[in-house]
Amino acid sequence: MQKTSLKANLLLLITAAIWGFAFVAQKKGMDYVGPFTFNTARFFVGVLSLLPVLWFFRKAQSRASMEPLKKQFPLKESFALGALMFCGLSLQQVGLVTASASKAGFLTGTYVLLVPLLGIFVARSVNAIVWIAVVIAMFGLYLLSVNADAENIWSMEYGDVLILSSSIFWALHVLLVDRLVHSHDAMQLSILQFVFCTVFSLIAALALETIDLNLVFAAWQPILYVGILSTGVAFTLQILAQKEAHPSHTAIIMSMEGVFAVIGGFLWLNEIITGRVLLGCGLMLAAMLLAQWPVKKELP
Repeated sequence: MQKTSLKANLLLLITAAIWGFAFVAQKKGMDYVGPFTFNTARFFVGVLSLLPVLWFFRKAQSRASMEPLKKQFPLKESFALGALMFCGLSLQQVGLVTASASKAGFLTGTYVLLVPLLGIFVARSVNAIVWIAVVIAMFGLYLLSVNADAENIWSMEYGDVLILSSSIFWALHVLLVDRLVHSHDAMQLSILQFVFCTVFSLIAALALETIDLNLVFAAWQPILYVGILSTGVAFTLQILAQKEAHPSHTAIIMSMEGVFAVIGGFLWLNEIITGRVLLGCGLMLAAMLLAQWPVKKELP
């Protein structure tokens, strides 16, 4: 393996760890504030953390081209991305009120399977291996989310359903990013979508929750983690890594987010990892890898 590829893969693994452990911070943050208030705070901090990153990239691009960059702001595109992200994060955050961090990591990860499935509607072919992966993932999801002694074996907890629903919006978000990133500045799209997420979350918080700034400041540790690390640092590492990493390697390493969510829940939230949970996690991780390997090689 070339040194550049090894470095890129390491950056992606760090990114996956940051995002996986973020489920713990998201759950801990709601010990103080409601889900929409938490999201408002996290994205406000995220926007602030990305501003110097955006300035740095713009300066670097300007020096490389030896001429000032034109100021273009893809507002419509960022609005659409922000709306999808707001829906996904809102369902995820509300679901975390009752769902465990380990479950949330893997349930959210089902978007990796939904991306190629929804891609059918935008003329992206799906081969037999992907369908096999879907069956494996559904069985893993069943083991992960349904209690062994449940009266109704098809029942899931309310939080599980919300987080699983959020994966639909994450899949749509990934597909839209894939269409936009080739014709728009990635950093501008990112920071503007976070601005819209902040606005949407604030409106929801004002309408549905009571915002107490004292409680917001009391939750400063999880807010700073998900705001700075999950948004600013992780996004920057992902961009730097994907300049060198092979697309299929990127998909495989990023799917480790769910594994780190399980580890984080065990270490910091005292969540129990049973053999049933481990088997469910293993099947879902295997399905994610199986589905992504051939699909990623077909992407342009």
